[in-house]
Amino acid sequence: MTPTSTLDPAHVDPPAPATPLEESLAHRDLREGDYWRAIPAYADTTAAEFGDHRWQQRQTVTNVRQLRDTLGAIVPESFYEDLAAGIDAAPMALRISPHLLALVDWHEPLGDPIRTQFLPLHSQQEPNHPMLQFDSLHEQEDSPVPGLTHRYRDKALFLPQDSCPVYCRFCTRSYAVGNDTPEVEKLKLTANIGRWEQAFAYIASQPQLEDIVISGGDSYNLKADHIELIGRRLLEMPNIRRIRYATKGLAVLPQKILSDDAWVDALTRVVELGRQQHQDVVVHTHFNHPNEIVGWTAQAMDRLVERGIHVRNQTVLQRTVNDTPATMQLLVKRLSHVNVHPYYVYTHDMVPGVEDLRTSLATAMRLEKHVRGVTAGFNTPQFVTDTMGGGGKRDVHSFERYDRATGIAVFTSPAVKPGRQFLYFDPIAALDEQHRWRWTQPSERRAMIDAALGE
Repeated sequence: MTPTSTLDPAHVDPPAPATPLEESLAHRDLREGDYWRAIPAYADTTAAEFGDHRWQQRQTVTNVRQLRDTLGAIVPESFYEDLAAGIDAAPMALRISPHLLALVDWHEPLGDPIRTQFLPLHSQQEPNHPMLQFDSLHEQEDSPVPGLTHRYRDKALFLPQDSCPVYCRFCTRSYAVGNDTPEVEKLKLTANIGRWEQAFAYIASQPQLEDIVISGGDSYNLKADHIELIGRRLLEMPNIRRIRYATKGLAVLPQKILSDDAWVDALTRVVELGRQQHQDVVVHTHFNHPNEIVGWTAQAMDRLVERGIHVRNQTVLQRTVNDTPATMQLLVKRLSHVNVHPYYVYTHDMVPGVEDLRTSLATAMRLEKHVRGVTAGFNTPQFVTDTMGGGGKRDVHSFERYDRATGIAVFTSPAVKPGRQFLYFDPIAALDEQHRWRWTQPSERRAMIDAALGE
């Protein structure tokens, strides 16, 4: 089969019909009211309680028994059994906030986009792709000291701790984040100032480093004094020009921004110090579906905007969650409406246990065409693939070769790792029957990869 890098005219979508005014303003319609009271365990919960991050943390669900106590009979027993089996086969432990549970449509949970991201059902899981690698982005390979990845010349990823307010079942860092599971024994990167000092020393020793992403884990789970300690230590270094605090918190627990004054004040002081010293300090967050953006989100963002804190968003493209033009357009518009800047949309990384969520590269290219032009260019995200093997982020259109029949795309990354080729594989379920069979045969598999690489 001859590889092709052009779109088949048969796959080009017809022009979209004119959008009625009410549809064009749907991004402003944020969910409000005491909707959480539909959850049996939250029926008597006041808005003041639900809006308190400490209440949210105390009520966070971490196992099936707790979920059954929370939801009761609004889902059948078969759902709990399916979930228990799914968790046993998943790389991430269960951890989900009341905020997220209240946003799920429990009348139709099987297709709900929020349930899909956080509660794995065994009945929906698919076998891992045969080319999957546990640390597919090779973050540990590019780690000069524990918890620091230095891949790009002027940027490094700092992982000060390994926990999050919730656990996404599709986490690309499932090799380190969260508790051990039956499937995965995790690399331990607990908060440790001694380990941090190794990272600070390395960063200071590399004059080309200018940009540090503080992630993990999740910056939300850093104590307020640690938020400030890390920020100040980095801003004291003459080579550092930019800091990004990475947190999914705004999407999964916006109540923290509204009720944890110490944490927000610490972040604000770092941002203000950066501004005084002409250094850039921002927050990077992670919304995947427009249903995640509600009244609580807008209130949290209003507080950050008042503090002069800029927020960018990185979305992960997921099958059945946000892989339609209408959903992605609404997400981008709604993010912009609450002053979150859409930055990236990633094709799904090849991590274990989530093959049912991955999309083809062709899907990402099609969605990019539908999103571009729906709003201002500075609020239009870039659609990228973070290549397996550590080649870094590549524009989804920038492949060297892409064979839709085999599902293999080849990228190069001359500014990061020159002279090498990096692969992305479409999910096998997206291929025709013949090529699904070929992936089951080791010799055929090798032949397809060799052909893609030109060997």
